[in-house]
Amino acid sequence: MAVDARKDAHQDAGRDTERGAGEDIRPAAAPRRPALVGLALAATATVVWSGSFVTARGLHDAVPPVQHAFWRWIIALAAVAPFASRATWRQRQLVRRHLGFLTLAALLGVTVYNTLVNQAGMTTPAGTMGMIMAASPVLMAVIDRLGGTRLGARRVTGLLIACAGVLLLTVGGGSGTSLGAGALWMAGAAVSFGTYSALLRRRPAELAGPVFLLSTFVLGALLLAPVFAVSLATQGGFRPTTGTVLPLLYVGVCSSALAFFSWNRAVALIGATRAGIVYYLQPVCVALLSAVLLGESAGPLQWLCMALILGGVALGAARTR
Repeated sequence: MAVDARKDAHQDAGRDTERGAGEDIRPAAAPRRPALVGLALAATATVVWSGSFVTARGLHDAVPPVQHAFWRWIIALAAVAPFASRATWRQRQLVRRHLGFLTLAALLGVTVYNTLVNQAGMTTPAGTMGMIMAASPVLMAVIDRLGGTRLGARRVTGLLIACAGVLLLTVGGGSGTSLGAGALWMAGAAVSFGTYSALLRRRPAELAGPVFLLSTFVLGALLLAPVFAVSLATQGGFRPTTGTVLPLLYVGVCSSALAFFSWNRAVALIGATRAGIVYYLQPVCVALLSAVLLGESAGPLQWLCMALILGGVALGAARTR
């Protein structure tokens, strides 16, 4: 009997050990799905936004930059309002309480960022715009680190490799044009977007995603309205044709409503730094799209730099154990 009791106790202990091991494994595996979803959403936003650089360059001689930005957000509002208006009305007190934060986010991510991109497109090839814009994840990582976020050796290494690819691409693999005012406009856009992305980590948790999106779109369009009026009075309007309306619909629906929702959700799931590493894919996407749609060719050095960028993205975005 004593032997049987010891045997039963040993079996119970074994089952407890197995159960305990299972309990240790499950919490570690649980974050995998949100991380994968976050990476996929960040990649979706990056690919869609790459098309907006090509659009900004393609419309540079047809639509004034401020009018391009203003109509983009009017179209985005029309696309988002049917899905977010009711929730925004229910959370109107929260919107009023966090109006300062929402206004700052709208100024950085809606009003300033896209207007600067369109202004840069007046003189800068799309490929060069994508290269310069890819520097914004560095600012995201710096702001995250200042906020106390631990980056980890693998993520820092991946970020540095991808950054090296971007720098080499900009210095030695550009399109042959001199970097002038357009580069400065794009540098300003990169700072604006990087700050906006880092700011998303402080978004009030009780404010629903669609509510945040609609609120920033409304505020961003309102901030643009006076500048739009000045542009309309001094530069005149543009002729609505298939070649102008369709690109505006793309940037309004896809690059604004779809991409901003995807990016904001990605930052909420995996953080600005990790999403920023995926954002390094943008110069690759822009180079491919500009080559196909605008005839901007890429040489061997550009492809080498893109390989560095992709390798850095893969290393930095990998899930740590």
